[in-house]
Parts: sequence; structure tokens; C-alpha cells
Amino acid sequence: MPPPTPEPFWTVRVHRIDIHPGLSGLCVGYERGEWRRDQFVNHVMEWLPEFALKESELQGIDSSTLVRMIRNAANIIYQSEKFNNRGEFGELFLHMAKRQVFNSIPAISKIYYKTARNETVKGFDSVHVVEAEDGLELWIGEVKFYKNIKQAVSDVIQELHDHTQTNYLRDEFNLIINKVDKNWQHYEKIRSLMSPNTSLDEVFKRACIPVLLTYESDAVRQCSACDDHYKELLINEMREAYHLFSSKGLPEDIRIHLFLFPLASKTELVTALDGKLRIWQQL
Repeated sequence: MPPPTPEPFWTVRVHRIDIHPGLSGLCVGYERGEWRRDQFVNHVMEWLPEFALKESELQGIDSSTLVRMIRNAANIIYQSEKFNNRGEFGELFLHMAKRQVFNSIPAISKIYYKTARNETVKGFDSVHVVEAEDGLELWIGEVKFYKNIKQAVSDVIQELHDHTQTNYLRDEFNLIINKVDKNWQHYEKIRSLMSPNTSLDEVFKRACIPVLLTYESDAVRQCSACDDHYKELLINEMREAYHLFSSKGLPEDIRIHLFLFPLASKTELVTALDGKLRIWQQL
């Protein structure tokens, strides 16, 4: 049996699926006056096996293989001194957000697209499916693990337009379906949806692009507890970020859902994540 899914960690401060784009605002909260950076880092590590390992490897985890599989997952992410420039942590956050908020099912990790150690991966940052009431949906995501929300919005808007061009989508679909395990329970449905014989008009009816943006938050840094004042500041800040994003001329023919993840300090978070990951690599 695969390892159990980690318990939810984020508090979802805002969740709107009745608007376009949709919005979910994620919060890690405080403990004894401090933003819960280290607790969040420990939680992130719990997701490593699911994010980095193949389905067949997850199915094979037991007490005799657990440590080795955790070490393998940590090594798959990256081995580089240039960790401040890496996007893998952001991809992992997006994976976690879709799993926690929408109970998505991973189709394949973009880690599998790497052809050489420490190579960055272009294209969509995450490929999941969601079992909706009217059938299976394809969730192909984008993430910007940034300090500045304006820069994050600017860069992701350009990618959203580039990545929804017909030729680009066809190339991505071909790459994705060739990497999906043919024994996966949803393989045939995804293969049919991504087939070149299926009109993109039909694909867009069954697809969503989740976008996760991080930013260093004044609300997070000014407060030390999840009291009413903090919640008001944070929700107002998220509302402004949402309006900035939604006003930039998004692609109109596909559903988009925005995840906002405010940080106290990106640099400190990345340093803590990198340190913990290197410990796991030595298990």
C-alpha cells in the first residue's frame, strides 16, 4: 500500500470557486508569536515521496524500504548549490495545494521530465486530475515562487498565454501522455482527452489551470498571531493580489484557479527547505 496522504497543514483563509478565476488563499499561521516556517518545512518533507516517486514505487513502500525511498525522493528533487534559483519547491507547493484543497490525483510529476541532474523543466509545472461531479477534469498548473506579487503576476500571465497556444498544448499533451503509466486507473480517460483527435474546445471544457503565486506579505510580517486583525489584513491583501491578477487579461477559453501563498521571507524559507532536504538526502 502507498504511504498515507499527509494531514492538511495550510488554513484556507479564502476559498471562492463561484468566481472566475477562482481563488484560494493559503496560510501557515503562527506559533508562540513566530510564523510557522519550520513547521511548514517539516510538512513539506512529508509530501516528498508522493511528489517525486512513481506510482509503482509508492505501492512498494513498506517498513523495509521506507528510508531508502525517502532518500531517493530527496535526491530526485535536486542536488545543486544554486538552490535559491530552483523552482522545484514551488512545484511541490502547487502539488500540495491541489491535493489539500481539491483532493486532486497526480497524473505525473514534472520531475519525470528531467533528462539530466539539476536540469530545470519547462512547460506546465504540475499535471493532476480532479474527479468532479460530471466527470474527470485535467488540472495542468503554473507556479511562481517569488518574493514580489507584481513580478509573479506579470511573469505568470505571459506564460498562461504562451502555454495555451494550440501548438504548445499539442506538444505538451504528447509529452505528458507518453510519460503517464499505462496501468494508472485514469490513463484511458486522459489519453482520450489529450488525443490529437479531440478538439481543444472539448479539452477546455474538462480542464483547469491552477496557478500558485507566492509573495512576501506585509500582513504576515506585521503580525504574530492569527487574530481578527491579522485575518483582516491578510484577506484584504489577498483581495488586492487577486484583482491585480484577474485584471491582466487572462486567457478566456479555459478555467483558471488562483492559489495565493503569502510568506514572511522567501529567502529564509528556501534556506530552511534546502537544509532539511539535504538532511533527508543523507538518510
